[in-house]
Amino acid sequence: MAKRKQTLSFPPDTPAIRIPPYSAEAEQAVLGAIMLDPHRTMDLCSEAGIVPESFWVSANRTIYTVAEKLFREGNPVDVLTVCDALRTSGELDAVGGSVGVERIVAGTPAVAHAEYYASILHDKHLLRRLIAVTDEAQEKCYAPDRNVELIISETEQEVLAIGEKRQTAVPVWKDAITTTFGKIDKMLQRKDGISGISTGFKNLDEKLSGLRNAEMIVLAARPSMGKTSLAMNICENVALGTDAGGKVNRREPMPVGIFSCEMSTDALITRMLCSRARVSLQNVMAGYVNKSEANTKLSRAACELMKAPIYVDDTGGLDVMDLRARARRMKKKYDIKLIMIDYLQLLNSREYSDQGRQLETSHISSNIKAMAKELDVPVLVLSQLSRAPENRDKSGKPRISDLRDSGAIEQDADVVMLLWRPSYYADKFADKGLEDETLAKIDVGKNRNGPVGVADLTFESEFTQFSDRASFGEGPMDPSDD
Repeated sequence: MAKRKQTLSFPPDTPAIRIPPYSAEAEQAVLGAIMLDPHRTMDLCSEAGIVPESFWVSANRTIYTVAEKLFREGNPVDVLTVCDALRTSGELDAVGGSVGVERIVAGTPAVAHAEYYASILHDKHLLRRLIAVTDEAQEKCYAPDRNVELIISETEQEVLAIGEKRQTAVPVWKDAITTTFGKIDKMLQRKDGISGISTGFKNLDEKLSGLRNAEMIVLAARPSMGKTSLAMNICENVALGTDAGGKVNRREPMPVGIFSCEMSTDALITRMLCSRARVSLQNVMAGYVNKSEANTKLSRAACELMKAPIYVDDTGGLDVMDLRARARRMKKKYDIKLIMIDYLQLLNSREYSDQGRQLETSHISSNIKAMAKELDVPVLVLSQLSRAPENRDKSGKPRISDLRDSGAIEQDADVVMLLWRPSYYADKFADKGLEDETLAKIDVGKNRNGPVGVADLTFESEFTQFSDRASFGEGPMDPSDD
């Protein structure tokens, strides 16, 4: 019995090869408007983000490239000059000759509608770019041994790049003033003098007026100064709506997103539990505690922390674009109001990984700032300092120039806070004036929208907990004090 020949069958609704989206009429209308009113139309094209690639028809793309070059060089742009330039470059016949160019101008519907025609071109171009990205993503999915998370991250990055190219209309000045005044009015209604999210530390809020939306706030220090502890204390205060130490609820709890590139979620939670329960972490790990008493305190702290809307991503060695994608999803799902990153130097950038650490750090820093603006939340990012403070003077006081790897961090940041503990250097310099082990200083060295200066805090290293410090260094401030 003869075998039946097998044939491939496709669903009846499978489309044939499709032509990418474009509008030949809109392309020619834009070109005609350029040659009839070059100054207005070229300005409109610039605002709409029109580039040669926005034209799908190759002849139209060639004409636009020539017209754009003429305009950029300050030459007249009309049928005669465009045809002459095309003739000189040997491309006139390819676009249909002088008759073809004249036909475009004659068929222009209305020069006054050039902005509308340009918007059509822009939208069609974005659609073609999206198709290209999704086609590429499909090929990656079929490739062997490709990491799913990497494919998703790269695709999100490319789609985001397309979205960032969209041109937004310039707001009407009157409306912008009304919106801004509304924000100022809300600030005036508050009685605590804070225009952003409170850190929970009165001394620090007096300098910062809170953590403001769309700002990149850098907290930098040398190792072992307590920057992770301070950042976690701030996150806890925001998530629970409490002041330092968690004794007074003054505000509405807010969701917080944490990206911990250095410590695991388990390690962070252990530290937070011991800090809140005021149980020594070292003693707990070594077993040198009253187990019954410690268990009671830790259980109480666990019940309190369970109420905190904190979301931790402890993936190590994150690419900065992966970070942005994850933060975007976290914002959409949980509506987080604050992001904390621990810490900047542990992030990577695939795009700049082979161009030196300084350029790579610059790219990471600029992306964190862009993320703060995109998500409209404050981003508290931790950073390492160089060894310069340890060798410069006996107090170990750092400077903004000590930020490690790149000066771009200082430029991108809206706020730069430098944390140091003078007692850390007391033994090294044998200075009795630096022996207060609880004193921690935060130098607000840069504050784009507020004052600079030093805020004193008390740090209890046994509990990895910071608290406000009373004037003249008498010790911790009672959180119930106004």
